[in-house]
Amino acid sequence: MDLKLPVDVVAVLHQIQSNGFEAYIVGGAVRDLFLSKDVPTDWDFTTNATPTQIQSLFPESFYENEFGTVGIDRQHVRDQFQLNTLSETQADNTAYNQVINVKTATKIHESLKSVRADSHSELASPQNNQIETKTIFEITTFRSEGMYTDFRRPDQVSWGQTLEEDLRRRDFTINALAIFIDFQQFNFDKTLESLNINAKDIQIIDPFGGLTDLHNHHIRTVGKPVDRFQEDALRMLRAIRFAVQLHFSLDKDALKAIKQHAALLQHVSWERIRDEFLKMLASAHPAKAIEHLDETGMLKFILPELLLAKSVVQGGHHTTDVWTHSIEALRECPSKDPIVRLATLLHDIAKPQTFRQSKEGITFYNHEVIGARVAKKIAERLKLSKQDTQRIFLLVRHHMFYYQPTITDAAIRRFMRKIGLENINDVLDVRIGDRLGSGAKETSWRLEEMKGRMLSQLHQPFSITDLKINGNELMTELHLKPGPILGKLLHHLFELVLEEPELNTKEKLIEEAKKFIS
Repeated sequence: MDLKLPVDVVAVLHQIQSNGFEAYIVGGAVRDLFLSKDVPTDWDFTTNATPTQIQSLFPESFYENEFGTVGIDRQHVRDQFQLNTLSETQADNTAYNQVINVKTATKIHESLKSVRADSHSELASPQNNQIETKTIFEITTFRSEGMYTDFRRPDQVSWGQTLEEDLRRRDFTINALAIFIDFQQFNFDKTLESLNINAKDIQIIDPFGGLTDLHNHHIRTVGKPVDRFQEDALRMLRAIRFAVQLHFSLDKDALKAIKQHAALLQHVSWERIRDEFLKMLASAHPAKAIEHLDETGMLKFILPELLLAKSVVQGGHHTTDVWTHSIEALRECPSKDPIVRLATLLHDIAKPQTFRQSKEGITFYNHEVIGARVAKKIAERLKLSKQDTQRIFLLVRHHMFYYQPTITDAAIRRFMRKIGLENINDVLDVRIGDRLGSGAKETSWRLEEMKGRMLSQLHQPFSITDLKINGNELMTELHLKPGPILGKLLHHLFELVLEEPELNTKEKLIEEAKKFIS
């Protein structure tokens, strides 16, 4: 297979090899190249050079751990070898149906301007919770590892002598692949963005059958599953994550081992669990991830509250129990944001404890209020940021928002302020997931009318110049002199007309003006 590699990746390999060391591309980048995905953004390398020797080759690199990994900012690589500046990439949100887009607003209502902060310049983006980080190349010395007595990290790390020794310690066969290209034979053009490598110049190192597993869409451990999971219990979560990210099947022996050792997750930090869990939710199959976690017994160590929803029957238009509805709502949620997806999964989390059945039927009074508190505790347990914890609280708390055509514009604005402009698209996505997850249509005439009402607050049809009376007429009718009071009066009349357009006649505006200055 021919390869197309970014010029800075070539520069790293060339720099290491030209100084007498071995250098290979390893890890997820190799896997993704063979899956014919887009050009990887995360690149890992391994070498027989020690961390000190690596740092001597890349002066701007850093070494902050005991595992032999040296990091270097991708832009520093380009600067060091005088390569072209990285081209900027734009997130493609064209398929995302934005209801509230402040960036395109024309006449945002005065009462909403206080929430139109500069920090919300990217409101309505499905990735607005993501923090932009630098791209780091990681270069790791061949290593072997000792026992994992805490089920999290090796007790001892020593530098390895061979590539196979290094690959043997990795988790899954599809991640234990390496690519070698002798770049000393290439005079690469630094002005190019990428370099095409012919298949005959590529050596693939695959000691554990990773290519076959890639071809068969199979997740299998390097060696015995029990050994790999006892070394690092997080690997059990990673197995599920790769299965749903890549849409692969899980090896039956690995699945059996996970079921037997699920309790080992209790030895893993919540920060590490959170990162894997959010990656599952951000995948193309988040609902499948929850089903896998339940099947393997790991869900009770991550979201025990959700298991209480099993067999909790619902009334009204619902045809499934709360558990099934929650899974289906997650499956149908249109947002790609893992925080919004988590809120969708948790939107009915308090229904089991608010369940009541009487002659009138089944009720879950205040389940959204209690559920918001439960969801907040879950977010805190997962060590989410304060911002994301608050988002989940708001989305669960307000997923039951109600609309009637008789609601005033002021009430619409109060709702928008309470939710926050930056969260309105998200709460609508939770509502869509909720509706579709219960078997209802994606939307309703009420929901569509409410969306239109909210949009009108960002694209108001009126301005002060649209009033049926002007400043000169007001001064004449009310015997006023030019000054601040005139501006306040016009603004007051404008607000009244926004609320009640029928007031926009000269006679009624004069009457209201007299009330204001009296």
